[in-house]
Amino acid sequence: MVFVGMDHGTTGVSFTILGDDAEHFKIGREDLSTGRASALDELKDRVPLNEIDLMAITYAMGDAISTIKPIERVKNRGIISIGGAGKVTGGGTAVYSEIESSGIPTLLIPGLHRNTPCLDERFRAAYSHHASPEKVSICYNAYLETGWENMIVSDISSNTVTMLIQDGRIVGAMDACVGAMGVIHGPLDLEMLRKIDDGEKTANECFSHAGAVKIAGIDTKVSRAREELLEMYLAGRDEARLALDTMMMTIAMEIWGLAGISSGIDGIVLTGSVGAMREPYDFHGKLKDMVKEIADVRCTDPTSGSMGSAQIARDIYNGKREILGIEVEV
Repeated sequence: MVFVGMDHGTTGVSFTILGDDAEHFKIGREDLSTGRASALDELKDRVPLNEIDLMAITYAMGDAISTIKPIERVKNRGIISIGGAGKVTGGGTAVYSEIESSGIPTLLIPGLHRNTPCLDERFRAAYSHHASPEKVSICYNAYLETGWENMIVSDISSNTVTMLIQDGRIVGAMDACVGAMGVIHGPLDLEMLRKIDDGEKTANECFSHAGAVKIAGIDTKVSRAREELLEMYLAGRDEARLALDTMMMTIAMEIWGLAGISSGIDGIVLTGSVGAMREPYDFHGKLKDMVKEIADVRCTDPTSGSMGSAQIARDIYNGKREILGIEVEV
């Protein structure tokens, strides 16, 4: 049996092939958008396509669907609009189109938004959007890895999104534009709102420069931002240290806030390329120290998005009809 999961991320599209073992690979967004790489060709190099029993994928914000459903039943790729989603390169769209026409049995995972029934009604009332679909996959991987029924999962990379799980169901989440900073994205503050009103920048331009890069003064390609930030830190640049420290503070605030409204937390999972980072800046260790009074803190691999998608595909193929409170249509 072979199952495939896809994580439509900010810097690239990641895949996990789950058979007797797990194999991971990632394709850069620019390689996909320019046609230098093909997702199906990369898959074919690793597994015959006709041997894939089921694939589960994520795409953009996933805000037009609220159930996990077969790709052939999805309209407009499961999104309301691509606007406000950060930098758009078209790489993810190319992958979606390839998979849609491939004939591989495929499910599309929804994002978390105001029409997601499992979310607490107060979260749905407060925010129109909570998390993109790969966060569901990340939470499912964390759920399987830890066995915790009540936990907080914080995915920290280009953006930071933190989810609250109670009794094995996702009940709340803080999206990147309203909560903590990531390397690239972050919440819109008053100064940014004024720039938007004055026509100096678009909301998307502000959102895509509201994370640690704002503090460090970095203005480069998304794919290079994390490396440039760490290079500045290694060079002893104080603005890079302050950027990382500030980003970490906002994430700790977010985790403590969700813990404060929970009915109890078994543990906290930190993941993502920054959440799992130990060197050259021990982000994981420092953040763990800031939140360890809440509950036990663990880390999952940065591949948890694509792995979680593959695990969703496997478990649905084997009969599961609900994933963390999200209904499965077959």
